[in-house]
Amino acid sequence: MSTFDVLDPVDGSVLDSVPDATVEDAKAALDRAVSVQKEWASTPPRERGEILRRAFELVTERADDFARTISLEMGKTLAEAKGEVTYGAEFLRWFSEEAVRIRGSWLQAPAGGSRLLTVKKPVGPCLFVTPWNFPLAMGTRKIGPAIAAGCTMIVKPASATPLTMLKLAEVFAEAGLPEGVLQVITSKKSREITEALMGDARLRKISFTGSTAVGKGLVAQSAENLQRVSMELGGNAPFLVFDDADIDAAIEGAMIAKMRNMGEACTSANRFLVQNGVAREFTEKLAVRMGDLTVGRGQDDGVDVGPLIDAEAVAGVTELVEAAVAQGATVVTGGGDGDGNFYPPTVLAGVPADARVNHEEIFGPVAPVTTFETEDEAIALANDTEYGLASYVYTRGLDRTLRVVESLEFGMIGVNTGLVSNPAAPFGGVKASGFGREGGFEGIEEYLDTTYVGIAAD
Repeated sequence: MSTFDVLDPVDGSVLDSVPDATVEDAKAALDRAVSVQKEWASTPPRERGEILRRAFELVTERADDFARTISLEMGKTLAEAKGEVTYGAEFLRWFSEEAVRIRGSWLQAPAGGSRLLTVKKPVGPCLFVTPWNFPLAMGTRKIGPAIAAGCTMIVKPASATPLTMLKLAEVFAEAGLPEGVLQVITSKKSREITEALMGDARLRKISFTGSTAVGKGLVAQSAENLQRVSMELGGNAPFLVFDDADIDAAIEGAMIAKMRNMGEACTSANRFLVQNGVAREFTEKLAVRMGDLTVGRGQDDGVDVGPLIDAEAVAGVTELVEAAVAQGATVVTGGGDGDGNFYPPTVLAGVPADARVNHEEIFGPVAPVTTFETEDEAIALANDTEYGLASYVYTRGLDRTLRVVESLEFGMIGVNTGLVSNPAAPFGGVKASGFGREGGFEGIEEYLDTTYVGIAAD
């Protein structure tokens, strides 16, 4: 089998080589998944849960090793990578507990004469396509509920960051997961492999995290065989700061919401919408905090911000900043060309509402600040996007909080917090950010079909 190299985003050096699977390899993996689906579905829920629990414990025990692998292949700092390990492992623990709580229902028909029984069954073999920015957590929040529900699965990790997923597969084997239930396909031929697998009616579910453009294509492909689909797609999160907000708390939240993963996150605060009365204070304080961050290799001590994933990412961020400046925005800190794949943390003031940086996903350490005058204007600006994943609101007013969160068109809203992701909560968006939910009580439902049974009764 041919291989491809996994590169360090800092300098392009080779970290490792992994198999470059073919379409035939993917088809063989599906054959294997189908062959063990029935037996795996009949495995007692407690046993499935115990496997997930053992996997959680093993990942937690090896947190440093996982963090180092994540940092090397993706670029984030070791501290951030350890945070991802903790977050990602929690999905395994959460769904180990949900495995034994899959519920049906039983009731008497309203007109009498029969009983109505509903039964939950695993949807069947799944395909998971995961992104490069959270190589562990984006896998565990799909794998966890699938195992809990009794589904087999094929995982296709991003070709830029396959090493973490391969390490996770080893953990599951050690935890006692039967062969064929979880298979990892590493390949540079993503489109060919997904098309071949989705063209087979035996595949019953696909879950994808990535760009909206690719997601739309996968949804279209799924129509042929009417496969169940979960899509976690692009984001353009607004971060609203009202004049009654605790500005220092808003700065802390902004640093979390903006700088998680160097801004390379779909939940990252993409637009800072700040009321005129506090805009200057907020911008100046944010610029100080952003300017104090240290940029460097993620494994080095004292580094706050690692490299972006590749040169194309740097070029895209640079272009958005330059376009905003050309429209009248001011660089308060940062900007300019980075060194290699590094880009300096940047704050832009006076950004026009119609600037590209306010309408395209930045995926980098850039915070554009746009001002507003009224609450209605803030809501209109926040909703002026095709996306609807995450949003953030800072205000001390309960009445305002209720009005704003009821008006925002987003699947997740953080109020006076810069971190909304939680394994116990449903993660997902609306509009062009996709559909379906991962995590929470809702997460396992994505992997279950409902069968209704009518039972005659006198």
